[in-house]
Amino acid sequence: RAACSAAPPAMGVEGSGIAVGLNKGHTTTKRELKARPASRKGVAGKRVKFVRGLIREVCGLAPYEKRLCEMLKVGRDKRALKLAKAKLGTHIRAKRKREEMAGYMRAQKSKK
Repeated sequence: RAACSAAPPAMGVEGSGIAVGLNKGHTTTKRELKARPASRKGVAGKRVKFVRGLIREVCGLAPYEKRLCEMLKVGRDKRALKLAKAKLGTHIRAKRKREEMAGYMRAQKSKK
């Protein structure tokens, strides 16, 4: 059997009109669909972002976040990650929190 080396279809066009091969089937054009509300899931709105910022300003950091900052200050990044993972449950959340705290410390340093 010889390998079929057909070029990929043009943008927006599906199928080659041939019954066999990687790109088999009727030639069709992809429709532009409206974005679904579910695709915005997890994106903070303007108001929510403002309120969370205000609360962070008023309340400050949680005790474990203060410990994270101390660890980052003395260069114990890996230990800070382990603490964050223990408190937050997942590795990805822990990495995000560690970056957030590093950014918070940078912001504090630039304010002074």
